[in-house]
Amino acid sequence: MTSVFRSLLSHDLPRSRILAALLLACFVGLLGAPFIFPGTQALNVAAKILVFILLVASYDLLLGYTGIVSFAHTMFVGIGAYGIAIASTRLGPDWTSLGIGFVAALCLSAVLALGMGLASLRVKAIFFAMITLAVASAFMTLASQLSDFTGGEDGLNFQLPAVLRPSTEFMEEPVLGVMLDGRLLTYYLLFVAVAALIALLLRVVNSPFGRVLQAIRENEFRAEAIGYRIVVYRTGANVIAALLTCCGGALLALWLRYTGPETAMSMEIMLDLLLIVVIGGMGTVYGAVIGSVLFIVAQNYLQALLKGAGGLVEGVPVLSTLVSPDRWLLWLGVLFVLAVYHFPGGIVGRLRLAAWTRGRNNKP
Repeated sequence: MTSVFRSLLSHDLPRSRILAALLLACFVGLLGAPFIFPGTQALNVAAKILVFILLVASYDLLLGYTGIVSFAHTMFVGIGAYGIAIASTRLGPDWTSLGIGFVAALCLSAVLALGMGLASLRVKAIFFAMITLAVASAFMTLASQLSDFTGGEDGLNFQLPAVLRPSTEFMEEPVLGVMLDGRLLTYYLLFVAVAALIALLLRVVNSPFGRVLQAIRENEFRAEAIGYRIVVYRTGANVIAALLTCCGGALLALWLRYTGPETAMSMEIMLDLLLIVVIGGMGTVYGAVIGSVLFIVAQNYLQALLKGAGGLVEGVPVLSTLVSPDRWLLWLGVLFVLAVYHFPGGIVGRLRLAAWTRGRNNKP
C-alpha cells in the first residue's frame, strides 16, 4: 500500500508531518465537500478551489520549476473555456460536441504555446513576459469583439449533456442530506480530473525532464554548457503548462456553464495565480494545493467574517470602519503581506525547512 502511495506521488513525499496532515485534510475536505459542507456557496467554493489548484500548479511549472515569467496563462484558460462553450453552442449539448471543442482547444493551445516558446524564449525574461502580456491582451480583445463566435462582452451561456444538468436526479431521496444529481456528478468529474492531472504533473516534475528544468532555473548557462538545449526544454515546459491550463479552463466552463472575457481571461485571475504561487511556495506542486485552499476560502468568506466582527465593534469610531465588510480587500492584502513576511519561501517551503531542521538537530 505504501509503495502504491509513493508511486502515485512520484516519490515526491511531503517531507513534513504538518504538511502531510494539511494535504490530507485538503484532500478529504474536497472529496467530501458536498456532504461535509452543504449548501450552494460551499460547493461553488470547493469547485473553484479544484480549478485553481490545477491552474496554479500548471503556472508553477513555468515560474517555480523553470523560472519563466509569463502573463499569457489566462489566455489558455480562455481557450479551454471557449472551446467547450462554442462547441456546445454550435454543435449541441452532447458528449461528442464537448470532446470536439476540448480537443480543438488543446490543439490551439499547444500550437500557440509552441510558437510563443520557439519565438520568444530566446530573449531575456523581461521581454518574454512583455510578449506574453501583449499576446494575452490581444486574445482578450478578440474574445470581446468577435461577438458572433464568443458572445462578446456578454459571453456564452450553454447547456451540458443531460447527465450533468442539475435537473437530472439519479435518486428520488437525498443521501446524507444531498441530492445525487447532475451537479454533484459534475463536481466529482472536476475532482477526478484535477486529481489525475496533478498526479501527472508530479510525474513530470520528478522525471529527468523536470530535473533539467530545475537546473535551468538555477543556472541556465551551466545547464547549456553540459549539453542541454535550453530553448527546447523551456518550450516543452511552456506547452505542458498550456495544455494543463487549457484543461483547467474547460473544467471551469463545465462548472459555470458560462464563459466570458472577464470570467476566464481577466488580469485579475492572473494576479490571483501569482499570489497563490507565492503564498503556497514556488517550485512545489503541493504549494498549489495549500495556497489555493487558503486564498479561495479567504476570498469568499473573509467578507462574511468581517460582517460578524463588525457587529461586535459597532459604534467604535475607527475600528468599526476598518472592520467593515467593504474593507475585505484591505484585510486580504494584509494577510498576503503577513504570509510573505513570515513565509518567504511559501508555506510549503517553510514547513519542509522546519521539518529538515528538526531532523538535523535530532541526529546524534
